[in-house]
Amino acid sequence: MFFKREKAKVLGFNELMDQLPGSGYSVESSRDGLVRVSKGNFAALLKDDGGKPSFADLGLLLGSEVAVLTDIGFQKIFLAPSGKRTPALAEHLHALHNFKEDLSSALGVTSLYNEGLGTTNEKHLYDRVQNRDRGNSKRPWERN
Repeated sequence: MFFKREKAKVLGFNELMDQLPGSGYSVESSRDGLVRVSKGNFAALLKDDGGKPSFADLGLLLGSEVAVLTDIGFQKIFLAPSGKRTPALAEHLHALHNFKEDLSSALGVTSLYNEGLGTTNEKHLYDRVQNRDRGNSKRPWERN
């Protein structure tokens, strides 16, 4: 009288990428083994992390580049790898947040509480933390 339940099938990275076009996303392979997923004006660069997708970069499309949300102290901007910049407007931040939440849901990625509250960014370029992202920031009291 015991019922055997079937195990849920866990999809791999490539299978998840194959399912995304059905949800309205455009999927392209890019250099460095990353996959570019875009919808509307936003795109994400995803990497295969042991069969599960993880976000390498996420941002606004500026031409063919993914411009990442960056904090420059007094303002948030979208900064592309080529150096192109555009200010991050409230509409952009809401749409970026919705894009990430929808994509995370489609991929089955865990949504974290602090990210669910609003848009977060990892990159900071204001003067007190110059080169922080490169790991060799100079302290204000140090001289050349």
